[in-house]
Amino acid sequence: MRNITRFDPVTDMFDDLLKGFFVRPVTSAGLEGQGQEQVRRARIDVLEQNGEFKVLAELPGVKKEDIKVQIDGDQVSISAETRVEREAKEGERVLHSERYYGKVARTFTLGAELDDARVVAKFENGVLELTLPRKQSVAAKQITIQ
Repeated sequence: MRNITRFDPVTDMFDDLLKGFFVRPVTSAGLEGQGQEQVRRARIDVLEQNGEFKVLAELPGVKKEDIKVQIDGDQVSISAETRVEREAKEGERVLHSERYYGKVARTFTLGAELDDARVVAKFENGVLELTLPRKQSVAAKQITIQ
């Protein structure tokens, strides 16, 4: 039996034409077999409304228990891990697989202090929704000199 191969004539033609002309960036994909674990970036949308931020992060195939969210001042870190939970059947072999199993992470700065006590997190249908209220700034206080 043959392996399934994706054929894209335009991309393949340009890849063959440009090989050797440009130095390609080093990615962790080539380090997988060398003991280094590949970590993908989670895709996110960030919205701002009514003095709070709303973050939508795509985490397909992740269980709610495997998601970690950390907030430090104005920095937000989201990490998750997907695991292969598939039984190999007798006489079955994988010909082609594009599904990703491993770690997904994203860290970003919002530029405003966040009130971590009022953060709300919901996870539904592979999308993590974070509501991140801004920390209320304390008004300047006039000091009376004695």
